Amino acid sequence: MSASDEAPIRGGFEMVAEGPWAGWWKWSGKDPFEDGTGPFFVKRDERGIVTGFRPETKNLNGHGIVHGGSLMTFADFSLFMVAASGGDEVHGVTVTMNCEFVSGAQASDLLTARGECVRAGGSLVFARGTILRVGADGREEAVLSFSGTIKRAKRTSH
Repeated sequence: MSASDEAPIRGGFEMVAEGPWAGWWKWSGKDPFEDGTGPFFVKRDERGIVTGFRPETKNLNGHGIVHGGSLMTFADFSLFMVAASGGDEVHGVTVTMNCEFVSGAQASDLLTARGECVRAGGSLVFARGTILRVGADGREEAVLSFSGTIKRAKRTSH
């Protein structure tokens, strides 16, 4: 098994073997709202944890741009992935989430998110990051900045 065959975070992740997200990983947990908004993906590269999302028409608002709720759902997913950048999946619930909308995104734009785990304590985890639109030329432009706090859970609710 090569390093690229290892999940970026220890826990419930499944590698995507085919298609445009080949080489990325998908969280295998059950989150109907997140699954309906995404799909969202994660991998580890030379810069650390990165998450990915390509919005579809279902993610647009009445103005024809990606709905803020879709961006915030992706930010919440990314918050957990960034919080787990030390290696182990983080189980818990979001207790605070702050978002600043910097610019808009269109359906089919490649969106990625990167960030940092600010502090991972026994019961609370603090993280922050930025959702970026990746242009055809590879340049990144900020779409949304986020920060949040996760309350670790001892067990899942279902």
